[in-house]
Amino acid sequence: MISLLQMMKSSQLLQLPRTNLSRFLSVACKSSSPSPFASEIKTEVDRITRIINDHSFPDEPLEPTLLRHIPPVSLSSYFVESVLGRLFAAHSNGLKALEFFKYSIHHSQHAPSVDAFEKTLHILTRMRYFDKAWELMMDMRCSHPSLLSLKSMSIMLAKIAKFQSYEDTLEAFKRMENEVFAGRNFSTDEFNVLLRAFCSQREMKEVRSVFLKMHSRFPTNTKTMNILLLGFKESGNVTAMELFYHEMIRRGFKPNSMTYNIRIDAYCKKGCLGDGLQLLEEMERVHCLPTLETITTLIHGAGVARNIPKARQLFDEIPKRNLQLDVGAYNAMISSLIRSKDIHSALELMDEMERKQIEYDGVTYHTMFLGMMKLSGIEGVSELYCKMLERNFIPRTRTVVMLMKFFCGNQHLHFALNLWDYLFQKGHCSHSHALDLLATGLCSRGRWQEAYQCCKQILERGRHMSESVYHMMQRILKQYDEMEKLMELNRMKMKLQSVLPQSGKEPICSTC
Repeated sequence: MISLLQMMKSSQLLQLPRTNLSRFLSVACKSSSPSPFASEIKTEVDRITRIINDHSFPDEPLEPTLLRHIPPVSLSSYFVESVLGRLFAAHSNGLKALEFFKYSIHHSQHAPSVDAFEKTLHILTRMRYFDKAWELMMDMRCSHPSLLSLKSMSIMLAKIAKFQSYEDTLEAFKRMENEVFAGRNFSTDEFNVLLRAFCSQREMKEVRSVFLKMHSRFPTNTKTMNILLLGFKESGNVTAMELFYHEMIRRGFKPNSMTYNIRIDAYCKKGCLGDGLQLLEEMERVHCLPTLETITTLIHGAGVARNIPKARQLFDEIPKRNLQLDVGAYNAMISSLIRSKDIHSALELMDEMERKQIEYDGVTYHTMFLGMMKLSGIEGVSELYCKMLERNFIPRTRTVVMLMKFFCGNQHLHFALNLWDYLFQKGHCSHSHALDLLATGLCSRGRWQEAYQCCKQILERGRHMSESVYHMMQRILKQYDEMEKLMELNRMKMKLQSVLPQSGKEPICSTC
């Protein structure tokens, strides 16, 4: 391991209707096939999500509202997970999600599920409510220790690594070992979680430091090496990644499909499709079967290289490799076509997905909207937007922000307001950057009354507005002598601040 440690030291490499609800849910939980009650379940989840988001926070406690609207008998694991999943996607106030999870623990006839716990933890840490997240983990350690897993540890450490310091992350790992998971023998799996938290932030300097400090205590395995390889890949330093890979091989680690996928992705992102295809040939030569992820990555790479014939060939080969086409493969092919400005073929692929009953996901819509904005303008965007709403699809946060920017920047405020209202009707609390764009667009057109109402909607649902929008509204309300409205805005803002300190600029992540 000496040469491996020396390489890790190399700075050159590291520049880097309530009565029927329980019946609906029991049917859904017993069968994975489409249920005749599926639409009723979805409607009920939408209703409860909207009630939670619309609840006046922090003026009133949430539990009495939940008791009025959710019979305890209806609190199945499926229902709780579904509501928490919607609250996560809706960027809801984390404390409301926590209150709902606690309500389900206290009133449900079922034990809380791992999925429900992890979703709650994810919501809290994404909004940087780390004190509440630690408190929740300690509570579960006492009441439901089986919920604590490597994934929950990973959720916590990844967000601490993202939003706090290197020292804070190491201290959090120690706290996990000494308090949250006390009595558990920490080994390679837990060490891998810590390394992955740093690698996900492309902080290879910190990864090197952690590895050198702790590798003697935790034996390494192929997964460890793949995590480190992934870190080099994410840092964008392909040379460092390849040097590290060859050091792995010299130390006796055998590459697997994940190892190859990481290297292929690195080359494809750099536009080096030929190198990626050579690695595919090498995989086949050493009998390491390519996965669907391998081929999907290469389709993306062909798109980056503007080699549509190769992208199409790889796409058509998927069934011949005994692999099943999925939404990810279609998204990769659509993205490649959009890069080559072939919007017509991309639309044909969407039609093919529909015929094969492969549902569009957030990436499908985001990719197509991006292409429409560049190639078709408002006509193409509006047509796809209307189809999305007809399907009752809720776009991811980055797509919402992108659409708001497009609508407001091109003076299509009716579409922007329509999107805002649609999201709130679905129980979705929009990202603060979406409010920034909408409020600015409205005020620039003299429609400050509507901007004021949008700001109130955000605050009423327990979410902060940005300081820039607040100062803009303050200035406009003073200008029009609307002091009563300004006082109301100040009251709501200060009330929220007293129980929910603002934690800095809200990030927009691709998974939101």
